[in-house]
Amino acid sequence: MTILSALARAYDRLPNAPPFGYSSEKIGVVVGLNRDGSVASVTDWRDGEGRKARPRPMPVPVPQPVKRTAGIAPNFLWDKTSYALGVTAGEGRRTADEHRAFVERHLGDLGESDDPGLRAFLSFLTAWSPEQFTVSPWQDDMKDQNVVFALESDRRANIFLHDRPAARTLWERLSSRGSGREEICLVRGEPGAVARLHPSIKGVWGAQSSGAALVSFNLDAFTSYGHEQGDNASVSEAAAFAYTTALNRFLERDSGHRIQIGDASTVFWADASEAGAAEEAEMLFPVFFDTVDQEQEAEEKIGAKRIRERLEQIRKGVPLEEVEPNLGKVQFYVLGLAPNAARLSIRFFHSGNFGELTRHYQQFVSDMRIEPPPREPFPPLWRYLRETAVLGKSENVTPNLAGEWMRSILSGTHYPLTLLSSVLTRIRADGEINVLRAGILKALLIRNFKSKEASVALDPANTNKGYLLGRLFAVYEHIQAAALGPKVNATIKDKFYGSASAQPRKVFHLLESGSANHLSKVGKQKPGYKVVLEKRVGAIMELMSPGADPFPASLSAEDQALFGLGYYHQRNEFFKKPAEAAVSRETDA
Repeated sequence: MTILSALARAYDRLPNAPPFGYSSEKIGVVVGLNRDGSVASVTDWRDGEGRKARPRPMPVPVPQPVKRTAGIAPNFLWDKTSYALGVTAGEGRRTADEHRAFVERHLGDLGESDDPGLRAFLSFLTAWSPEQFTVSPWQDDMKDQNVVFALESDRRANIFLHDRPAARTLWERLSSRGSGREEICLVRGEPGAVARLHPSIKGVWGAQSSGAALVSFNLDAFTSYGHEQGDNASVSEAAAFAYTTALNRFLERDSGHRIQIGDASTVFWADASEAGAAEEAEMLFPVFFDTVDQEQEAEEKIGAKRIRERLEQIRKGVPLEEVEPNLGKVQFYVLGLAPNAARLSIRFFHSGNFGELTRHYQQFVSDMRIEPPPREPFPPLWRYLRETAVLGKSENVTPNLAGEWMRSILSGTHYPLTLLSSVLTRIRADGEINVLRAGILKALLIRNFKSKEASVALDPANTNKGYLLGRLFAVYEHIQAAALGPKVNATIKDKFYGSASAQPRKVFHLLESGSANHLSKVGKQKPGYKVVLEKRVGAIMELMSPGADPFPASLSAEDQALFGLGYYHQRNEFFKKPAEAAVSRETDA
């Protein structure tokens, strides 16, 4: 199923979905009118107070989409204050033109109506002047908010002008005026008026606040046989409305259908015939990849004990069919969107049953497993992505990397090689080999290189040259710390890790001679410990290929990853508790 058809079907499952021709918009102000058109009340419709005040969503009439950044296009019976009232907090270079267009539209559309509410609205427009905004009950922070109107007698019952039967009938006639030619819709397979412009998508991180297009034809190179705009791909107005309404609902901040993966605003939804199964799948999915907040939200909706038991079993590798048989066959969709000027770029789209997706997630968890584990047992994906970025900031993550990695996880395919180069680059730059980076290296080695040498914990029998050199480098670093103390201005890791992992021959002979000097200092203070360290170095050197130079001129990317993994395993071996260290020494022997 295509992206648009899957979203159009999701529209049918939306709770309180606005009907065709309407859209859920953020409303900040409600103006109550007397029957003579005078202002009876002005109500701040926002939730919260001060800077935290947020407009409330409300279904309102929305005309065929027009890019208002370039033109002037008033809405029907509602709009922002620059259109509806002629006031704005900005420079307002075209505010007067916008307000004039708003008044002229309604004088033309409502002129023959005999509905009391619509007549009152016409009286208000003819009597209103922007100067009236300076007196009470108007407030400056209401500027640029979206405004709706109601008869004062209906306002307390939350019945607005656009809800009145006469307004709905009129809007149905107005919205069908000038529809495109009839064609078979590519999304629904039914005849319908073709949408030449599709409604904008709002809520994508980094995209224009006014919205961006998912489907558009704006250059001659994109057209076919001279067709203009939406005529190049016949999507009906009803289908365009359905898919954009569903996507905009999913992209809302608290929708429960979105997570942020790098630069990709990721939405997800399920399609299931069994009642409740789709909702439960949608509760589980964000917990796989996002923060603890998602887990807490799922616990509130499904039940703390139930969600924890499920997650524990899934992360242990128990098939979903055994954990929750009803969820395995649920059809599940995941869509990643990123900004691209005034349009949106699709980073990835996954369609499949939830059981298959869960198996791929379980494989990802297995790939990332490493000892010792991170403090947070299952870190969200964004924390891993930060380890690839300069200064550990999300905004510095390489473009496309998040989408490529997420796509490989969902589909169970190879991880992007840009992930390997990004991690190795960051390690060489700052010399930091933490648990998250080590986990990424291990996962890449297992999935991309089919490496049997990438172990979860220290493998004393591993003879890979990269892994052995990483272990040896960690031992040399520990010998330096034992000789000079922990407070060293710059350790050998700080000075030599980058070159040692890429071109060992240039560095390791120097490290070997320096280690001998450090061991002599250790011997003066702790003769027994010197012997232990010498044995550790000797045990590693014995595993090197006999007769060959133990320090090759260069290491491949795969061996550099094993170098980092060997370093991480060996370094953490020194921090084990005495009982664990004793078991490890027995294993080495």
